[in-house]
Amino acid sequence: MIFFRHTLGKRGVIGALGLVMALACGWVADGRAAVITDAAGRSISFERPFQRVISLYGAHTENLFKMGAEDLLIGVGRNDIYPPRVRSQPGFSYHDGPERFLAAAPDLVLIRPMIDRGYAPLMQRLEQSGITVVSLQPGTIEEMMAYWRTLGLLTGRAARAEAMITAFQRAVVDFQALAAPIRARKRVYFEAIHKRMKTFTPGSMPIFALETAGGLNVAADATQVRTTNIAYYGKERILSRAAEIDVYLAQQGAMNQPSLELIRAEPGYDVIKAVKDNQVFIIDEAIVARPTWRLLYGINTIGTLLYPALFQDHGAQILQTADAALNHVEIGAFPNPKELKVSHE
Repeated sequence: MIFFRHTLGKRGVIGALGLVMALACGWVADGRAAVITDAAGRSISFERPFQRVISLYGAHTENLFKMGAEDLLIGVGRNDIYPPRVRSQPGFSYHDGPERFLAAAPDLVLIRPMIDRGYAPLMQRLEQSGITVVSLQPGTIEEMMAYWRTLGLLTGRAARAEAMITAFQRAVVDFQALAAPIRARKRVYFEAIHKRMKTFTPGSMPIFALETAGGLNVAADATQVRTTNIAYYGKERILSRAAEIDVYLAQQGAMNQPSLELIRAEPGYDVIKAVKDNQVFIIDEAIVARPTWRLLYGINTIGTLLYPALFQDHGAQILQTADAALNHVEIGAFPNPKELKVSHE
């Protein structure tokens, strides 16, 4: 028998929004099992895919549906809304008592670091009851690839995960090629949290989406908040760049609920070029800040806002091609170690 070890090494946790993942991969002979290490340092060994999964993070849920693993889900987060058919699943919360989880008899509960830190007693109780708990949350595109591979491994959807990665990467190359001829690139301030005047760190998913769509991040000098993908900027620095900001983007989600009126009425913002030119836009955080397939839709949405004549038709075609690439991929079984090739740094 061939034993394979798939190790997802932890470089650190990116606060509430990220997990820094590194992966070392090697093969040794000694039975057949996979071993991963999650964000909390848990070492999880398993000989076959998990069959009864509860997901407590919307990105996990969305990715499992995309990988064709929805048949393994016996519960999802109560606030999970995508894809729409997820609403037919039983809803769970980390506020629930352990008895509700135990009654459902999952063999795997997928969480993210925020839940691990805030609800440690619940996670410990589940583990003591024989339920495997895995905490994952990538913070960059490279980490997202590792994360998708890990979800595929946990659920026996390795082939589908690899197909997602390949199609995603090809679509990114196509978007980059689409934006390449642009000479006068739009300079963009991307708001993460309005009340605190925060933006995103360079290298984060929202900034990746912005730059892939041909935009220039005017806040590339922003100071990272602890180990999150959120960065300090402040009104003074925003206004110091007022004449440079061609477009003002703001994410809208759980931690930021801006409106166009709120942004335009912000004291001092009337001097910002984007405000004067009516180039203030709000974008759903679910398509720019979550480690899911829909990040491609975020890239296209930003591109359409910045360069509508270029992206409206060509961007839609890139998305159609990427989506079609997944329709012909078999779900696949637990991978043979000789067939699984994973490389992360």
